[in-house]
Amino acid sequence: MNPDLQLLQPYPFQKLAGLFGATSPNAAFKPISLHIGEPKHATPQFIKDALVSGLDGLANYPTTVGSETLRDTIATWLTSRYDIPSPDAKTQVLPVNGSREALFAFAQAVIDRSKAAPVAVCPNPFYQIYEGAAYLAGATPHFLNTLPEDDFALNFQQLSDEVWQRTQLIYVCSPGNPNGRVMPLTEWRALFEMSDRHGFIIAADECYSEIYFGEDKPLGALQAAQLLGRSDYRNLVVFSSLSKRSNVPGMRSGFVAGDAGILERFALYRTYHGCAMNPAIQSASIAAWKDEKHVAENRRLYAEKFAKVIALLAPALPVSKPDAGFYLWLRTPIDDTAYAQQLYRDYNVSVLPGSYLAREAQGVNPGANFIRLALVANLDETLEAARRIAEFTQKLR
Repeated sequence: MNPDLQLLQPYPFQKLAGLFGATSPNAAFKPISLHIGEPKHATPQFIKDALVSGLDGLANYPTTVGSETLRDTIATWLTSRYDIPSPDAKTQVLPVNGSREALFAFAQAVIDRSKAAPVAVCPNPFYQIYEGAAYLAGATPHFLNTLPEDDFALNFQQLSDEVWQRTQLIYVCSPGNPNGRVMPLTEWRALFEMSDRHGFIIAADECYSEIYFGEDKPLGALQAAQLLGRSDYRNLVVFSSLSKRSNVPGMRSGFVAGDAGILERFALYRTYHGCAMNPAIQSASIAAWKDEKHVAENRRLYAEKFAKVIALLAPALPVSKPDAGFYLWLRTPIDDTAYAQQLYRDYNVSVLPGSYLAREAQGVNPGANFIRLALVANLDETLEAARRIAEFTQKLR
């Protein structure tokens, strides 16, 4: 067996199951789950119809690079969404089976094991796929703590120059999971300068980019590169997904886009990886990327939930609306694991302890004494959970 498998840690939800295992929830309350970021809004009917209409494609082997129509559709969407010149659909866009699969596979393709002690840098807290991908690619993950006192920004000074010299890949997530922060242009400039200095590749996870509030769209990595004169997108690949945008997490559809040279090699890897997208999924994906009305309605539903949930929680917990995404990242008055366990026991609401989303780095676990709430359930259920959380917290005080 691959010895690197021993380096993998249990997934946060496995840890949560262990935490709750010996606890009986209060049966007087209906269970409400806010611990997992699985979209619960209805999948639009037109996407289902497009999926069914594409079933004849099952008679053909799909190509690794996807259909020309799908790549052109994604390129057109990128141009419209980010106000950038159209990427070359043949060389700068590649469909993938959801961002999770691609984020993992990407490290396997780009990490050079022949070089001494390769490093992959991750934000902390983070999406655990980053860490697992690094270990199984033969790299050691190093973490940049994103802290409230720094407005959750990436502080590159946390790692030594010796670590940066060995860094081959950095994962960034904007809008961020769990804090919902959008990286500003100044931070992108600093990151691009670091990439130029040390030669590492940037994997920009943008799966929450279409859930935002108001008219200001989150800045994207390709957009930032264009604004900073990096039209070749050198050493930059972005990862996007339909799961959150279009409420199709089970469809497993997304794309990567950016540096043509990197994507050429990644496509070669994927040819052997055996991960071509189902033709029916491609048909449904084309329909989804072409429509923005359902995305606007999706944002409206989240905006309504955030406004009402924040109003309910504000008397009990320090809370503010994130830049984007569907999470609330809340500081707890007691240890985060104890808070989650007692809330589950007394009010039958499950939330995720922040420490489960992070690792101790630079002497601190930046997720400690935080919880993550995923506001993905319907409005009534989400508001009921918020009421219970507020009541529970006020009793603690």
